[in-house]
Amino acid sequence: MFHKSAIQFGIIGLGRFGFALASTLAKAGKEILVLDSNESKIRQIRNLTENAFVVKELSKETLEEAGIQNCGTVIVCIGEKIDASILTTLNVICMGVPRVIAKAISPEHGLVLEKIGAEVIYPEYDMAVRLANRLISLREMDYIALNNNITISELRLTNKIAGQTIQQANLRKRFNLNVIALEHSGNTTTVITPELTLYENDIIVVVGKKDDIKKFETFLTSGIFS
Repeated sequence: MFHKSAIQFGIIGLGRFGFALASTLAKAGKEILVLDSNESKIRQIRNLTENAFVVKELSKETLEEAGIQNCGTVIVCIGEKIDASILTTLNVICMGVPRVIAKAISPEHGLVLEKIGAEVIYPEYDMAVRLANRLISLREMDYIALNNNITISELRLTNKIAGQTIQQANLRKRFNLNVIALEHSGNTTTVITPELTLYENDIIVVVGKKDDIKKFETFLTSGIFS
């Protein structure tokens, strides 16, 4: 019934965070093993993976039977029940899983998880900080007005075009903008080839009409809360 061979990711707990994580990994083609006590949630996730099992308790024996020790990375997504979160995380670590990540709901909770050897994440806090930084940085970072209508503007890219090449993004046709420079990981280039790949948080320098730059900025920020 349970999974015994090597698998990429193990996910324990299908709350909103765990379910979203499992769904995203599965849709990206990653092999996952999912455990939860809620049969309804397990049935839902089975639309994406066969390796999803109902476990009524998270004892070391049950985890071993499920095959969680065969995962390269295990994410413990139990947050609200702090005692269960800590004990489950400890059990997974003691089973020799190479990488264990655990969700925490408070600094104290996170401190205990760190002490027993887990990587700790604070989903709500991390998302709030990320959103705030995006809201701050998505406005035009700098601009030079060439005349009353034409502007050179510096913008930070979002995931709306991340992974696309200059040719695929096609800003010239879609927004009437020309890319004249790009900064990636602190390195700036003015050699803008069609094959150049764009990444989230890259800084792009474009020249064009103010209205067209505004349209591009609106495109980048649309869906920011989704």
